[in-house]
Amino acid sequence: MRYRDSPEHTAECLRLALPLMAKQDSAMHPISFSIWYEHVAGMNAPLSSELERAMQTELALDEEATYALYRKYIAGLDEQSAQQVADGFRRVLSDLSDSANQAGKQASRFGSVLEEWSEGLLDGKSEKSLAEEAAGIIGDTRQMQDAVAVLNARLDSSKDEIERLQSEIVRAREEALSDGLTGLANRRGFDQSLADRMREATEQASELSLLLLDIDHFKNVNDKYGHLFGDKVIRSIAQVLKDNVKGRDTAARYGGEEFAVILPDTPPMGARAVAEKIRSTVANCRIQRVGNNETVDTISISIGVAHFTGGESPTDLIGRADSALYTSKSHGRNRVTVAARG
Repeated sequence: MRYRDSPEHTAECLRLALPLMAKQDSAMHPISFSIWYEHVAGMNAPLSSELERAMQTELALDEEATYALYRKYIAGLDEQSAQQVADGFRRVLSDLSDSANQAGKQASRFGSVLEEWSEGLLDGKSEKSLAEEAAGIIGDTRQMQDAVAVLNARLDSSKDEIERLQSEIVRAREEALSDGLTGLANRRGFDQSLADRMREATEQASELSLLLLDIDHFKNVNDKYGHLFGDKVIRSIAQVLKDNVKGRDTAARYGGEEFAVILPDTPPMGARAVAEKIRSTVANCRIQRVGNNETVDTISISIGVAHFTGGESPTDLIGRADSALYTSKSHGRNRVTVAARG
């Protein structure tokens, strides 16, 4: 589920998005709303950058532009990007084929000339005639060398182009799986990573733990200090997660103010230790407001920990971690709860 914001935050985003949508040339449908919702919610920085550039030019978005933005920044690696990459590979292969055909034709002509010259030697041609044919062979040899040099140059160029296209695919995939505000994995990236790690844990009979984290009283933070400061809090906690994950661990923004951490090869006690370190680090942070350097009230998080039990589904594991998180919330917040084994 991509959107896990509170009803109050959703209502605020709706209030901010509707006036912006009304200024566009596209209809006010769900695709258009998703774009402007993610913009005003501050959850998709690349999309917001493009929308802000468009607003500066005072050009209204039509249907085509609206759908293009949706495919590019929300739907993931869109059809146009995939088509561009496919066209690039086809172009490289076509160039290689043309160069190889040209070199092949040149080699065929060269072989025919050598065969004719060999027959001339056997037929006892005159020295003058053989000398003329030898000069021709030398010329054909140079042409053959040139053709091979062109082919080699094309191969080098094609190698560079293929590497560029591969990098483009990796970049597009990473963007599709990343949260724009924090740089952590987004919900899609989390779902994919969790499925992969659970499969590995099952196949290798290895440990796997999951943390679910939620910012305590986040609505109060937004109401008291504003959504821009709320975004700063989210980014700060995301940085704490980045500083405390390593190797194949995955930190993700699970929802509006919720986060998740996947810990492969980590038993329950180890996962609890990581969770406590993250909790205490956040509790000791002092985040300042932009502009006046005012230090705000202490920010805290609650955490639920669940250890993977072979045979359970991702939904089951997430559910147990979520139940543990709810326990932390209901018992005073700013604490870690480890779920019972499934």
